[in-house]
Amino acid sequence: MIYDVAIIGGGIVGACIARELSKYKGHFCIIEKADDVACGTSKANSGIVHAGFDAKPGTLMAKLNVEGAAMYPELAKALHFDYKNNGSLVIAFNEDDMEHVQKLYERGQANGVPALRVIDGEELHKLEPSVNEEACGALLAESAGIVSPYMATWAFAENAVMNGVKLFRETEVHGIEKNEVSGGAESGAGLFTIHTGKCDIQAKCVVNAAGLYADQISAMAGARDFVIKPRRGEYYLLDNKCAGLASHTLFQTPDKMGKGVLVTPTVDGNILSGPTAADGDDKTATETTASGQDEVFIKSGKTIPDIPRRNIINSFAGVRALAYNADGSPVNDFIIEEDASVKGFVNVGGICSPGLTAAPAIGVYVADIIEKIRGAAWEKNPDFVGVRKGIESFKDADDERRAQLIEENPLYGRIICRCEMITEGEIVAAIKSPVGAVDLDGVKRRTRAGMGRCQSGFCSPRVTEILSRELGIPMTDVRKNGGCSYILTGKTR
Repeated sequence: MIYDVAIIGGGIVGACIARELSKYKGHFCIIEKADDVACGTSKANSGIVHAGFDAKPGTLMAKLNVEGAAMYPELAKALHFDYKNNGSLVIAFNEDDMEHVQKLYERGQANGVPALRVIDGEELHKLEPSVNEEACGALLAESAGIVSPYMATWAFAENAVMNGVKLFRETEVHGIEKNEVSGGAESGAGLFTIHTGKCDIQAKCVVNAAGLYADQISAMAGARDFVIKPRRGEYYLLDNKCAGLASHTLFQTPDKMGKGVLVTPTVDGNILSGPTAADGDDKTATETTASGQDEVFIKSGKTIPDIPRRNIINSFAGVRALAYNADGSPVNDFIIEEDASVKGFVNVGGICSPGLTAAPAIGVYVADIIEKIRGAAWEKNPDFVGVRKGIESFKDADDERRAQLIEENPLYGRIICRCEMITEGEIVAAIKSPVGAVDLDGVKRRTRAGMGRCQSGFCSPRVTEILSRELGIPMTDVRKNGGCSYILTGKTR
């Protein structure tokens, strides 16, 4: 098959682009090197839907941030993923900070951010009683929110697949060629051949949404020369018994390295804090360190003193993609454009914060670029279904609904994850969905089995058994997170 558009990268941006394209007639695919979607930056970030006051006015970051934030509430309802409009606060601790808050307010006004205002210390402490008594004011952005980034990615990708998009998993791109056809190079007509370890994939247009590796994909195609440099950020996660510490997303005034260490509730009822900002060269460096965790804890303590460290149940690190020009200067904006010399090749690179927020709007923006490349108006897909039914939560259901679920499917009567009260019925549904889980972390991201206090110490053997049974593979072939991350090596008897 020749695809109209091949999207390289199955993160939140690639998934949003795929879903947007699936609204139109054509053949589309996502090419992902991991065994699941949301396995890169999209699974390890703050989960914040930013209001849009931080980006420089006139940039794509600013435009697509505000547009994307406005899209999330309805998309979350239609695609059944968790989103909460909790608002954010940028907290000031002195007069210099208040001057910075005022500048952010003015920038937000220029960007068209709604429901934005500067508040004093009295109102701040009424909104957030746990905040440091030394805080003297804040910027309140009521349009900000929180989201589960991996659940959102799964929902967008799954809805795209429901509407005909082909998902290639564990398919790493090794080379890209463009073969010109009749009309010559000046017309831009041609066909791309994408070489992978499994097969060759042909497409009329290619969208490079490869995240941390977008620079390498661009180089394979002979397109724009830019460099992605990784910035690692460490986080810690508190048990849900600490949920009352914060209701808004709490920022400190930002510095040159980013928005700083935040304290935020998650949509699942935990408290998350981070990230650090460590620049390096290793795009796979997702380890956590004692010094990094200490840094997060000390800095978050400025926002909320006396955070109970004993209630930290997990820590993790994510890597952000910062784009630099070939001469080493920072790009300072998203790169979203058809390449000037390689026609039909669209770079979507350097999508760092607020990339999660902007992703739905990026999908629309890229679809418009593809339409211009085609030189003809898209014909709507008459079979497009814009809604998706997710997995119903047994934990959140009332007693009557729980009884109904068990009657409809007895697997809902078996609790597998005690900490989060996740049933076998939910786990099986996650495996059998259109973009189903194929490893333990895939089940974890879709159901929260293993995300509780014991961090899968109790439930992982049972989840391994269920994966083996439902996928029809030996238990020794079940993996934690793709690659060679096998759980078991063999039988002992």
